[in-house]
Amino acid sequence: MNAFPDTSFLCAIYRRQDNSPAAAAYFKAMAEPLHVSGLLLYEFRQSVRFQVWLHSRDKTKGYPQADCDRALADLQTDLDTGAVVLVTAEWADVHGRAEVLSKRHTAAGGHRSLDVLHVATALHLKAREFLTFDTNQRKLAITEGLRVKP
Repeated sequence: MNAFPDTSFLCAIYRRQDNSPAAAAYFKAMAEPLHVSGLLLYEFRQSVRFQVWLHSRDKTKGYPQADCDRALADLQTDLDTGAVVLVTAEWADVHGRAEVLSKRHTAAGGHRSLDVLHVATALHLKAREFLTFDTNQRKLAITEGLRVKP
């Protein structure tokens, strides 16, 4: 496996953002499918659904249901066509790696649980690159020897 993304990368692919052109160009140029874990898919899907909830309470926040539906449908199309592939992780190993990362880096770097789990998953899967637009997660991945793109 060459690259493993985080949620910020998926959001940039499936929801128009400032960094969407960079994510789309990188995704299009990949020589292999984009590999994702079940945890990553869950976090992405939960995130877009949460944006709908935010929008329903304050129209200046989040986005409407139609945008959520489109993002989820586009992701499903990519899963169905093989452009995105669900990979299996040994979660006991991922959790062990995450605990080590947390112990080493969280007190000084302020890393969030899911961010640590995504970096630990990339390491577990022996990814060479980590795909993120999250500045703090980028620092953690680089510290752990991953090349960070795009």
